[in-house]
Amino acid sequence: MAMDRPILLIEDNPDDEALTLRAFTKNRITNPVVVARDGVEAIDYLTGTGSHQGRDMTVMPVLILLDLKLPRIDGLEVLRRIRAEEHTAMLPVVVLTTSREIQDIQQAYRLGANSYIRKPVDYERFIHAVSQIALYWLTLNETPESAANSPY
Repeated sequence: MAMDRPILLIEDNPDDEALTLRAFTKNRITNPVVVARDGVEAIDYLTGTGSHQGRDMTVMPVLILLDLKLPRIDGLEVLRRIRAEEHTAMLPVVVLTTSREIQDIQQAYRLGANSYIRKPVDYERFIHAVSQIALYWLTLNETPESAANSPY
């Protein structure tokens, strides 16, 4: 079930991480949240390697929130690797970043981002943005898994 599956938050800024987690709480999002603080940790989680060696690979994130400006491996390369692997290729990836660079937006979509959202600076707008992300991706969006498990 989607509510049991984790959200993977790939974010290196501790303030943005705390703000996102606060927004999840305020919006009553109860999914567990796994935080990866750089691109290597994100890839390790998704592939069950490195610091996430041995994790249950049958439990994949219901949603990935991906910052672009990451240490070690940047967000665009993380996105490229997510889309290159069969077991992660169809996971929903929402780029949630401060970048307004047109080349970042274009490249993210070329690499298969499902959505590109610029982080609002204002706290209330950020809370609202997270609410909208959750409403769509955790409630309304049909996934290949939900379609396969449908009784219809």
